Amino acid sequence: MFGILASIVDGVLVGAVYGLAAMGLTLIWGVMNVINLTHGAMIVAGMFGLFYLTTLGIPAYAALAPVLAGGFAIGIAVYWISVHRVIGRPPLMSLLSTFAMNMVLIGLGTAVWGTALFNVPVALPGITLRGYTFTGTHLMAAVLTASIAGALYLFLYRMRLGKAIRAVASNREAAELNGIPTTQVLALTFALGVALASISGALIATLFPFTVLSGTAYQLKSFVVTVLGGLGNPAGALLGGIALGLLEGLITPFMPVSWTTVIEFVVFVIVLIAFPRGLFAFVRHARTR
Repeated sequence: MFGILASIVDGVLVGAVYGLAAMGLTLIWGVMNVINLTHGAMIVAGMFGLFYLTTLGIPAYAALAPVLAGGFAIGIAVYWISVHRVIGRPPLMSLLSTFAMNMVLIGLGTAVWGTALFNVPVALPGITLRGYTFTGTHLMAAVLTASIAGALYLFLYRMRLGKAIRAVASNREAAELNGIPTTQVLALTFALGVALASISGALIATLFPFTVLSGTAYQLKSFVVTVLGGLGNPAGALLGGIALGLLEGLITPFMPVSWTTVIEFVVFVIVLIAFPRGLFAFVRHARTR
């Protein structure tokens, strides 16, 4: 029984990181109505960013700050290249544009690194209870996720620039009439979403090995989490990620790992049908207040 409980706790810790990844995806949708299909590539960028910074001798967790800054810079570039011209158009336009950019990035990554497996060795002491060890890296990833989520909340609801993002999300035309530079705010929002994806990728790299193609699986998980949490709802995305991790923790002791994705997408379809606004739509998000 304790082994099952430990598996659930471990799943929740990993699920928090899934939630962080989805927060970037849902923030972009909530403010811009843009479906960002470069999300998986940005997660991979964070993984490789952390990998190469650690090869320079920088401790893994100290390297998270430059990974975050690099993700933000990449987000600005991707916004002006593939997103700016499709703002305000049907969502399919942004989907196709970001999908094309994603294929370019994945193609370049595959040409450079192939599909070789990479790993970021991180050693942290864990906590052992009744013969089961809660890995230190999992605990640290969950703590850092909570810290970043808290910082995002303070930014959106306490800082002037965050309030500008919420104003643009609520009514872009009214925001422009009040002197808010909406184009710059949209670029900032997209870059912030990409930065969250990259930092989540870096945290995932401290937990599991990865390849250039790993982003696809985590992007799909981010879509599941986004639906669970409610589109455009960063706080709900974090709860949705924890819920997904809880589900994985419940499944793992009883079924082969190959069944996990199947069950996750069954839940995805059920939630779409039964709760189209998401399971956590009651949580306040960027469109409100």
